Amino acid sequence: MTDLPLEISVTDAAAALQAVELRPLLLDCRTPEEHATAKIAGALLIPMQEISDRVGDLSAHKGAAIIVHCHHGMRSLRVAQWLREQGFSGAQSMRGGIDAWSDEVDPMVPKY
Repeated sequence: MTDLPLEISVTDAAAALQAVELRPLLLDCRTPEEHATAKIAGALLIPMQEISDRVGDLSAHKGAAIIVHCHHGMRSLRVAQWLREQGFSGAQSMRGGIDAWSDEVDPMVPKY
């Protein structure tokens, strides 16, 4: 899985999340307040500030695909890179974040 690009488009992420087998973990690294405002169904919320303390929560996904998202894609890029450094070779950042998701995949997800 190490050949995966660090970033994934929202449309490719949406397609991956539709997979019946090998469905990636969707990791939301925004704050609880942001998550309460707008969310993608099925996402696991671990705020960026807590990721190093809670990395054990992800241990079952170490060899699997993880798509990290935030608001615009900057925090998720940092989190995905950090996860790769911890051995999570399948971690990818969703380019454009939930904002792009709302524009390109699901307009029912509120923009803020």
